[in-house]
Amino acid sequence: MLINASPARTGRFDLFDSVPDDYMQFGRGAGFNAKAVQSFLNLKKEDVSRIASVSPKSVRFDDAMPEPVRERLEEIAQTINLVARVFDGDAGKTVAWFKARNPLLGDVSPRDMIRLGRYERLRKFILNAMLESRSVSEVGTPVSN
Repeated sequence: MLINASPARTGRFDLFDSVPDDYMQFGRGAGFNAKAVQSFLNLKKEDVSRIASVSPKSVRFDDAMPEPVRERLEEIAQTINLVARVFDGDAGKTVAWFKARNPLLGDVSPRDMIRLGRYERLRKFILNAMLESRSVSEVGTPVSN
């Protein structure tokens, strides 16, 4: 698979990259910092419990973190980094986008979509918007033979 290594340089991105760049420094694998994702979105323990479908009492961010919490927060981290890519890694703009009410999401902020358990709907919205943006930007591009 061809990976577009630097969307900031080319102005393009590949939605099908295996893993987006870690613009927000959440880490990956053993170095993944789930607490940083929680902090980035200002999520309460109850919010994390809801989105990971675990008991609030079991939400923790150490070596005994439940696997569903880790998996869901890793997915959310990847989505945050996809949005950050659009803003060339600008953390301030990325945070603002997640916290601003969005009329295309029923006047709900992306952060609240996640908090209320509508992460999949938000992820699809982001991917569709990125695909549409990519299609529009390629319309005027001449095709070489």
